[in-house]
Amino acid sequence: MTKRTRWLAGAAIAAPLAYHLLIGFGTASASQPVGAASAAAQPAGVQTFPDKQAFFGDLHLHTTNSFDAYVLMGTRTTPEDAYHFARGDTIQYLGQPIKRSFPLDFEAVTDHSENLGVFNQLDDPNSTFSLSDIGKLAREGGAANFIKIALLITSGKPLGGNADQVAASTWAREIETANKFNEPGKFTAFIAYEWTSMPGGANLHRNVIFKGDKAPAPFTAIDSKDPKDLWTWLSKIRGQGYEALAIPHNGNASNGLMYDWTSLDGKPIDEAWAQLRATNEPLSEVSQNKGTSETHPALSANDEFANYEIFDKLLLGNTPSKPAGSYWRDALGRGLVLQQKLGVNPYKDGAEGSSDLHGGLQVSTAQEYGGIAGANLGGGKLKGDTAKEQLGLAPGHTVGLNPVILSPGALTGVWAEANTRDALYAAFRRKETYATSGSRLMVRFFGGWDFSRSFVAKPNWVHDAYKLSVPMGGDLPQARAGKAPNFVIEAVKDPLSGNLDRVQVVKVFLEGGKQQERIFDVAWGNAAGGARKVDSRTGKLAPIGNTVDLKTGKWDNSIGAARLATVWTDPTFKADQAAVYYVRVLEIPTPRWSTLRAIEFGLPLPKEVAPTIQQRAWSSPIWYTPTRSR
Repeated sequence: MTKRTRWLAGAAIAAPLAYHLLIGFGTASASQPVGAASAAAQPAGVQTFPDKQAFFGDLHLHTTNSFDAYVLMGTRTTPEDAYHFARGDTIQYLGQPIKRSFPLDFEAVTDHSENLGVFNQLDDPNSTFSLSDIGKLAREGGAANFIKIALLITSGKPLGGNADQVAASTWAREIETANKFNEPGKFTAFIAYEWTSMPGGANLHRNVIFKGDKAPAPFTAIDSKDPKDLWTWLSKIRGQGYEALAIPHNGNASNGLMYDWTSLDGKPIDEAWAQLRATNEPLSEVSQNKGTSETHPALSANDEFANYEIFDKLLLGNTPSKPAGSYWRDALGRGLVLQQKLGVNPYKDGAEGSSDLHGGLQVSTAQEYGGIAGANLGGGKLKGDTAKEQLGLAPGHTVGLNPVILSPGALTGVWAEANTRDALYAAFRRKETYATSGSRLMVRFFGGWDFSRSFVAKPNWVHDAYKLSVPMGGDLPQARAGKAPNFVIEAVKDPLSGNLDRVQVVKVFLEGGKQQERIFDVAWGNAAGGARKVDSRTGKLAPIGNTVDLKTGKWDNSIGAARLATVWTDPTFKADQAAVYYVRVLEIPTPRWSTLRAIEFGLPLPKEVAPTIQQRAWSSPIWYTPTRSR
């Protein structure tokens, strides 16, 4: 791996503001389609799990082939490096060996399809691109030249030179690399890319994940900035034998456009639009490096845990992003409204979590996190000046967004029969997935009508649950007369992280044609003083407490529980009321990455963020639709 350099002074700080600003014009040529493989058939010798296993991975990661990673952040990490690191290999990083604290089960490198690999030609000062006008500006560097490049590219003028050929060859190499590292049963590498649409500065990005071992030339934001056109393309190539789906990310920075009541052209959503989206986007990215997109305090005023790793600005500048239409929970409610009106729910999205890190290395823990384009381990260990920049303590950090508000990368948990492309992709499609803020929590969630309270005490309860109910991502069958649905829930802690504080069920429902929400604490661990209770007056569960020592960063698992399991029945159920339920699991407080970094370098704790966090997981939902609305 070559030395990592920075193009602009303070690039690690300015990068989030200029994020995805420069969109290029190179596209690859189409390749021939192939038939899709069966999701049921697994390669010989691959271990299978009939009752499904939890696999963890990242579906959103950038390497040196992404323009912003290469130019703004100085990333030279290749897709090969990314896959080696993800599967647990030791790699060379900044001249020193580094290794993950735990291997991932799967990963997708999602470099920006726009301008794919084109700016890497700057490595050769005599290349055609380096000698072009835009190449000269890039090589000279500086903030003024950066603005000039942005104006040139966004004006619609082509980059010139051999941009198309470079993008095509880079995409071909990315396909080849994913196939090389894909080892059925051991490690899954998906062919993927990011479609980078940002109309008016609002984030509408999607990660496109292919199921098989071949893919056509990417449909880019140069082709169209309207997600409807991306979905139309996905439907078209499906007919040619390419199976793929799209995953929206950072709805929190979409200014209300990601889950709007209208299409991008301002027209009210109709049945055709709703069906096209539902067919091509089964999941939404709920958590990542640039904040959490579950909900916002302005949308969920009664949710005491709504203010978690909030990033509520557009990706360019400090312009606030409108909360309504920007968050997943709000979208789930809007989907119920649209289902009632159109007969189709366009926002019937499962939960997914990823990193969106731009250093090519998936680091999802506070101990390893080193910023959007670095890692805090081994040879990549941060120096004091860089730590000050990350904590917003370095002079001039106001050039851009204070990077201290960024988070480590999240993870996706997938319940699948095997660690293969077919099995994992099938789980994406049926939404049997969940998001975590970075830890490897295991969450089970089933819905039905006839579970006893002791169901989770049975030795084979998971096997029986698959027979008697629907898992996360599913639809409850028709209501039983006089009965309310009950849900089987199990959460197990990450061996390397904190105990569990509580398990909650979030219910979004329609009442009088309007979306409402309620949160139920359904299982919880003990505090230091013993058992906790729900206050009968406020309806709130007593806090778990906090063992974090802010001077040393140490904490312990003397509070909380390693496993929480329960059968919960909705006490507010109405058979004629559409509803959607999902599980949120909270860990006990642990130190935020910024606290650990400040302690490590003897720096003051940043005031902009809380010193401790409660890492968490969000399950995909289970939907209930009244008979008359089915």
